[in-house]
Amino acid sequence: MRDVLYLAWRYLVYHRLKTAILVTSIMLIIYLPIGLNVVVEQSAEHLTARAEATPLLVGAKGSPLELALNSLYFSPEHPELIDYAEVTSVVDSRLADAIPLYVRFRSRTHPIVGTSLEYFSFRNLSFASGRPMAVLGECVVGATVAESLGVKPGDAVISSPETVFDLAGVYPLKMKVAGVLERAFTPDDEAIFIDVKTAWIIEGLGHGHQDLARPEAASAVLSRSGNNIVANASVVQHNEITEDNVDSFHFHGDLAGYPLTAVLAVPRDEKSGIILRGRYTDDAATSQIIRPVTVIDELLDTILTIQQFIVAAVIIVGLATVATAALVFLLSLKLRSREIDTMHKIGGSRPRVVSMLLAEVFIVVILSSMLAAAMTMVTWRYGPGVIESFVLT
Repeated sequence: MRDVLYLAWRYLVYHRLKTAILVTSIMLIIYLPIGLNVVVEQSAEHLTARAEATPLLVGAKGSPLELALNSLYFSPEHPELIDYAEVTSVVDSRLADAIPLYVRFRSRTHPIVGTSLEYFSFRNLSFASGRPMAVLGECVVGATVAESLGVKPGDAVISSPETVFDLAGVYPLKMKVAGVLERAFTPDDEAIFIDVKTAWIIEGLGHGHQDLARPEAASAVLSRSGNNIVANASVVQHNEITEDNVDSFHFHGDLAGYPLTAVLAVPRDEKSGIILRGRYTDDAATSQIIRPVTVIDELLDTILTIQQFIVAAVIIVGLATVATAALVFLLSLKLRSREIDTMHKIGGSRPRVVSMLLAEVFIVVILSSMLAAAMTMVTWRYGPGVIESFVLT
């Protein structure tokens, strides 16, 4: 048997191009349905797990999918904004705890998540080093952020302006890293967490500037009337919050009207959740409440439907490829008729010659299967991340 396999292998090696084409074609036939199934199942598992762990989300009326993707996976497209008063409304109902979310800004490619300290306990996030943010201007970074930016507690990260020519409102804020989270293998690894008030400072709703009562600020003062001082545009505003200037940062107006992208509501029990959802059924309401798992399931139903069409197409193409491969082998036999006659004349029996030809097919299928298995392992490792990024963008 060893001699048969040796002759078959030498023939395939000699005809490298034909062998490579056959191996690649059969490998794709095997890999595509299996790889697609692995990607969809793992992506569905990752997406659903986070959605199932999030009971309810309150946001502005609009696309539930956009609200869920922004709140759970920090997608760059943010939904319509709601007022911070929604947090007070949920808390005052005594039906659920409320965690504010303001996911709008980024530092390079990493999302900046304005929230509260309760978010870390809700997501069961632990610290690899450092501590939670305690004052304005501090942040906590996920494990992936710490690796990609090379930061640790005591270092700083800078927020990115929303546009290159954004000269007003949103300006870069240098934030001190207070802690680094343990790797959770969730979107939290990619995020930078700050207090929601720090997020409002990034937006320009809060600011700190030089003390206008001091003599060196005289050139920035337009007028004085008692304790009221009116400054001109030359007043120096701080783009970093430090121990020396933190007291100068302040907000104007009622904080209840300040923006959020969502409120993460954690009901006390199932009954409380149902009652809370019932309070958002009024058509005249400007807010909506959603169950993320329902929204993500609808998204996955769409993906699975597309998967079925793709698998059907792959099967049809696969059958055509198998037929083509069979035709290649049959034509090869015709072209090799003189070679086969020679093997018979030098003493090769018919079963021996047939065994050698079948061994060629066997080797091609084995090589294709090994390559398909390797591709499937790579897909299992990296595929879900690629699909999730595609869904989020």
